[in-house]
Amino acid sequence: MRVEVRGFQKASHAYDRGRPSYPVDTVDWVVATAQLAPGKTVVDLAAGTGKLTRDLMRSGARVVAVEPLGEMRARLLERAPGAEVYDGLAEDTGLAGESADAVTVAQAFHWFSTEEALAEIQRILVPSGLLFLVWNRRDVSDPVQGEIGRLTAPFIGSAPSYASGWWRDVMGETRRFEPAGEHHSRIEQVVDQEGLVDRVASTSYIANLPDDQRLPLLEEIGRLVGVEGTVTLPYSTATYAYRRR
Repeated sequence: MRVEVRGFQKASHAYDRGRPSYPVDTVDWVVATAQLAPGKTVVDLAAGTGKLTRDLMRSGARVVAVEPLGEMRARLLERAPGAEVYDGLAEDTGLAGESADAVTVAQAFHWFSTEEALAEIQRILVPSGLLFLVWNRRDVSDPVQGEIGRLTAPFIGSAPSYASGWWRDVMGETRRFEPAGEHHSRIEQVVDQEGLVDRVASTSYIANLPDDQRLPLLEEIGRLVGVEGTVTLPYSTATYAYRRR
């Protein structure tokens, strides 16, 4: 397991409290495009604490969440009762072949954008099944989001990200999937000081910092909103659909 990924294990509570949900129209687009309904199965891969898992359950489809980190799974089980939750990796889900009508990956595909992961996703999807890649992206044109980016940039290192574009290269080169549409939306998250600190603390490369670097950084982040105030954080949400070949 990459050392950066272990940061999510440390920050599961901050992740659940601090990360935004997904826009209603984004979830509706996934549900409609995949025709999710009772009798269908969707696998939420690298499900984390179940942010998207919970939304998918509204479709009435069978929702299977696969998450390798124990702390994340524990939080997921609390937050998404009714979902089936399994310990598994993108490259080895442990699920039966052709058992999913759709697979979703939210905020995570940049961590395992490899042919090995795509081979496993292809294996568990039914013929012509759909893969959805979803990201909430911070709108850094917003003053607070921009300042968060400035303060955290020195610590990013080699951590994978949506912005790196590596995942696009993999999806452009693979013969396993073909593009099947995309959807773009926006969402705003209102947070108080604790919520803002949790949002930054939930980032893997921040959670992995030693206390003498992490704690002063989070204190500075908290000053962006103040003890009694709140701040609105804008995000753009990008969703890409791919059909199994």
